[in-house]
Amino acid sequence: MPQQGSGDHEVVRYEVTGRIATVTLHRPAARNALSTAVRRALWARMLDADADDAVDVVILTGSDPAFCAGLDLKELGSSDRGGDDEPVGDDGLRPVPVTTKPLIGAVNGVAVTGGLELALACDFLVASERAAFADTHSRVGIQPGWGLTVGLPAAVGVRRAKEMSVTGNFVDAPTALAWGLVNHVVAHDDLLPVCRRLAADIASNDQAGVRRLLRTYDDGALVSRAEAAALEVRVSREWMATGQGGSPAEVEARRHQVIDRGRAQNP
Repeated sequence: MPQQGSGDHEVVRYEVTGRIATVTLHRPAARNALSTAVRRALWARMLDADADDAVDVVILTGSDPAFCAGLDLKELGSSDRGGDDEPVGDDGLRPVPVTTKPLIGAVNGVAVTGGLELALACDFLVASERAAFADTHSRVGIQPGWGLTVGLPAAVGVRRAKEMSVTGNFVDAPTALAWGLVNHVVAHDDLLPVCRRLAADIASNDQAGVRRLLRTYDDGALVSRAEAAALEVRVSREWMATGQGGSPAEVEARRHQVIDRGRAQNP
């Protein structure tokens, strides 16, 4: 049975079905802007998913019409915030905590500034045809602090990232696909079904191997190319030496499953 939050009043909804957790920003009237309450709830829900043995993959999305409009600037500019200045997680470093499980971003509408940074924190993105992306830090007069100047050029290249940041212009879904910002663009009503199919594909794999692969990618992104290559070799040798991939019989059984799956996907 699905595990759900307590109702519509929640600013971040959480549901688990078939080893897939769906985390949904739910302030549609505010275009899912990241108020302090949303950021705290999002942080907590991501940690819940990472700690839940019934979850292998997480999907992050927003309630229509937006994915996320970024930080709640109305709240940020308020003189009466009532203790909302308290940090959220390791606030100032990232919009979501570091977790071990694959995170798919299902971008259902606009992802702007802090919302773009939130999208970039996902392992990969699937976009609705209605999605659009913009970095408006320079228009608002603030500086990014959640890794945008690292994650955006890694996704689209330095020149395109600079263009997005200094113009503040929106990039539509087809352009985001052509630039490599998103992996797929799908019809709006197909967004979550497509993401769930991809999540099910991930969940059908060896989960220890999936999580080690993601960690190797992330660790390799922090060092030089030569260091990343050496890291991969070291991880591979340690993995085999410690038998983390399972017994030889288990590996052989999986090999046959891979062959059968390949035949089914490529008849």
